[in-house]
Amino acid sequence: MSFSFTGDKILESLLAIVLWIFSYLLGSISAAILVCRIFGFPDPRSTGSHNPGATNVLRVGNKFAAALTLIGDVAKGVAPIIIARELGLPESIAALCGFCAFLGHLYPVYFDFRGGKGVATAFGVLATLHWPSMLVIGGLWLLVFASTRISSLASITSFFLAPLIVLLFKAELFHPILVLSLMLLFRHRHNITQLVKGEEQSFRKTSQRD
Repeated sequence: MSFSFTGDKILESLLAIVLWIFSYLLGSISAAILVCRIFGFPDPRSTGSHNPGATNVLRVGNKFAAALTLIGDVAKGVAPIIIARELGLPESIAALCGFCAFLGHLYPVYFDFRGGKGVATAFGVLATLHWPSMLVIGGLWLLVFASTRISSLASITSFFLAPLIVLLFKAELFHPILVLSLMLLFRHRHNITQLVKGEEQSFRKTSQRD
């Protein structure tokens, strides 16, 4: 059951601001760092690719820890949007809740603003806003990764094309997904440089930077 605040714009605006702050704070919870602490693995920011994400947790830990990290990062993108919808808020406000969670993942207030690259959380946001687009973008990610075994290349390729894919399926999401994708690509700038130099290693090699 959902509630509606459409009759009271002031209340709706105040609730939106509260949810945006909540979404950022939720996104700031780093699943990778917490999982590694619980299991006694090294801080993912200090070893491997130095990225607090599922791929690096797999590198420094194990598959179970990486799976928990992936679930946590995806959930951060899903939960705020669902909450906003259940409160009867407009889809534009719900979409911004997802973006705030994504922003929190990139720049977490709890961890000195040293966050991850946002791929899993971005997929969570996409899946909740428009799951057909997510399936296409996710399928592209899998195709590139299966062909190259380079996680960063799969992420860069899929989110480079994500705004165009969203434009075909749900045009009103083009601008928010464009901003999200540009930020994600910016976070992968080191990987892009490594790819251009031919120095980005495949996932099979433990020395890979993600």
